Amino acid sequence: MFAAFLLLQNITPAQENISFIYINGSNNNDEKMKNWFEEGVNKLHPKMRESFVKNEEAYHFFLKDGGYSINENPVIFFWGDKSKTDLEFVEHQLDISKAFSPTIAYGVRSLIAGFLHDAIWVQKSHHMLPILDDLNEIVKAEAAKGNKVVLYGYSAGSFITYEYLFNKLRYIDVKALFDAVAVSEDIKNFVAENPMNNTCISALYKAQLGAVTSDGHLRVDNNPETFKKNYLKLNEATENACVPQSALMGVVNFASPLVLFYSDLADPDYELTYYNKFLLKNIIEDGLFLLTVNFKEDPMGYPSTQNLTLEDMEAKAKINLNEPKGFVFDNSTVWSKRTFLLAHTSYWSARKVFSKEVAKSYVTGYKFLYDKDFQQKLLNKRKYTSDL
Repeated sequence: MFAAFLLLQNITPAQENISFIYINGSNNNDEKMKNWFEEGVNKLHPKMRESFVKNEEAYHFFLKDGGYSINENPVIFFWGDKSKTDLEFVEHQLDISKAFSPTIAYGVRSLIAGFLHDAIWVQKSHHMLPILDDLNEIVKAEAAKGNKVVLYGYSAGSFITYEYLFNKLRYIDVKALFDAVAVSEDIKNFVAENPMNNTCISALYKAQLGAVTSDGHLRVDNNPETFKKNYLKLNEATENACVPQSALMGVVNFASPLVLFYSDLADPDYELTYYNKFLLKNIIEDGLFLLTVNFKEDPMGYPSTQNLTLEDMEAKAKINLNEPKGFVFDNSTVWSKRTFLLAHTSYWSARKVFSKEVAKSYVTGYKFLYDKDFQQKLLNKRKYTSDL
């Protein structure tokens, strides 16, 4: 009896594991750069893992006092090789210009092509959507192992994480969507009579119900016959195309130029802004996080957002947040102690500083929304700094 009692004392609650998935940026499309990225991640990840354990508040808020454990090995999602053929064409055209261009002009042109080609290439839907599907297969494989995931988007990898959230999260209330878009009353009634689970943009596309066009509009199939047939398959498409339920914990973007390339999201007349409001609502209500951490010397590290209170979010986005648990936070003030020429590629070499700041920023972002005393101190500090 006493032995059985001692055995029960040693039983601890099951620990859940978290996989960090690292996503490459632009100019990573040959074997040399692929190795550079993978080696960098393999050096960074142990420090990142260690920082969340050693930071007491991160251990409490993120790892739930040991209820979660970060997996020892990183997961690397590499998409850079997919743009190789297109980049080789650009390089061929550059070689033609080499014969008549001044050396400096040719060098600058070549540098710009190397850094910006992939960032522009990946934003095109016919390139982006297959990449998102490939990433989702990785997430689904991790979920099948019982792992939760955090996505780390480096540089143009932040475009992938944003598009993944926008296309793959289940923030679409099906009835509300078809009440809002231009469809016939017959279709609206059919949707009301056949309720479906919350879905994602990708599932609408996979089920052939609608798609986002290049000008930012959601176009829906208005043919009642094909719509009704495909609509009844929507739950199945949701399970295949969307993020597995409760698998994603959040996103960390770093060295991120997201705002530079997605500035049209600030336009209130841009239709995707409407859906981004519900994406934000989903992130906050489902307890996800969207964290941006940039070195302040990084010329490509753009602040992603002004840090807002829950009340500010509701007012600016015109949404109601019910039982909020998640957060969106930006820290683009991290000092890497590198020159601006090196800062964008120094997140690996300055990994100790960077990883500590990610853990610290997670805590700061959470407490800024849910600890009123902490929030007021941060707001007062921000006001004092802006007054100087």
